[in-house]
Amino acid sequence: MRILIYGLNYAPEVTGVGKYTAEMAEGLAARGHDVRVVCAPPYYPQWQVHEGWRAWQYRRESAHGVSVRRAPLWVPKRPGGAKRILHLASFALASLPLLLREAFWRPHIVMPIAPTLLCAPGALMLARASGAKAWLHIQDFEVDAAFELGLLEGGDQAFAARAARGFERTLLRRFDVVSSISPRMVERVVDKGVEAARAECLPNWVDTNAIYPLPQPSVFRQRLGIPPGNAVVLYSGNMGAKQGIDILADVATALAARRDISFVFCGDGAAKHELAARCAALPNCHLLPLQPVTLLNELLNVADIHVLPQRADAADLVMPSKLTGMLASGRAVVAMARPGTSLFNVVTDLGVVVPPEDGDALAGAIAALAGDAARRAALGRAARRYAQQWLSPDAIFGALEARMAALAGVSAGSAAPATVRVQTPEPARVPHPADALHASRPTLPEVERTDV
Repeated sequence: MRILIYGLNYAPEVTGVGKYTAEMAEGLAARGHDVRVVCAPPYYPQWQVHEGWRAWQYRRESAHGVSVRRAPLWVPKRPGGAKRILHLASFALASLPLLLREAFWRPHIVMPIAPTLLCAPGALMLARASGAKAWLHIQDFEVDAAFELGLLEGGDQAFAARAARGFERTLLRRFDVVSSISPRMVERVVDKGVEAARAECLPNWVDTNAIYPLPQPSVFRQRLGIPPGNAVVLYSGNMGAKQGIDILADVATALAARRDISFVFCGDGAAKHELAARCAALPNCHLLPLQPVTLLNELLNVADIHVLPQRADAADLVMPSKLTGMLASGRAVVAMARPGTSLFNVVTDLGVVVPPEDGDALAGAIAALAGDAARRAALGRAARRYAQQWLSPDAIFGALEARMAALAGVSAGSAAPATVRVQTPEPARVPHPADALHASRPTLPEVERTDV
């Protein structure tokens, strides 16, 4: 198949959407498909174009069997409100000439990645002009997040929200397939007017050969001077509005008297400076910049406890992309989630779940686990088993390939037969995938995503 993936973020970004878009493109290319990508220069999560790249330059490259074309974009120093919209619009407009070029290539599948939804009209235009099928993949519900998380301010909010959601619903209905990264987010896709038959769960994955429990202490423990007996609480990833990381400073302050607990906060983003300022005087806190992929396993293994904060109003809008790496590392997880959400359903059997934005509950859960090494070890083993059994890239790419082939009406090549349904359960709640082999159409595995 000829597959065009169209999205803002791509490698060498090592967190979030860019990481997984690149791995998906490379995974499909490795299975024998002709894959092209239209994307922006790397800038996330620092909100600064990476060294060696230029924001206003068109660029072509090839990596791991994928042809990549970069379009210019404007990156604001302080993202928010109208600046964020201009940022997204700059890429959507600058990438249109690249889309026009790809029309002559005649792809079988055109897959835009949201965010940004502003790229969806161009993707639809390309698909209709070239006879391709249009598949929209939603990593975040950016329209809902913009209003529910207060990312947009000023003006008539009610009118703006109605207009933006109307635009979103109109676009979603025009795609042949709309997918998202968790079962609850797929339900939201259907609630927005997409027929259930065209809604898919396309999760992300984790390579358990690359992320695994180390037999010896992580090098980061020695580098940071953490005493051997201390329980380390790790947050690693983007530090932005959706993550609600401000609560981490509250918890670290509340547990400052516990000399046996150390906090490590690693990453970058708009909220990093505030977190650093609040933790500067706390002897139990260590802050690290975003680490290279080569050190990811060492970083995840510095944790005795992974912490996953979340804002209450983001519970169904985003699926934290860190989760699968946490599970694969074989460490205990404490997550903030509401009952009924995908995050709650996964973590409740593999870790500890507390209500979103409840700092006292989070501090209590951390303190209890810090003093119970046997429980930490048991939770870590369960998390590791789940990652090994259900988060396989091979299973996810195979199901994705089969669904794309069925949609485009071409041979899947190395994919499983198009009638095979591959479904990954939330722990202890859904039958084994073998029970679903007689479904009428392929469905992608229902697992979650992760990042650094």
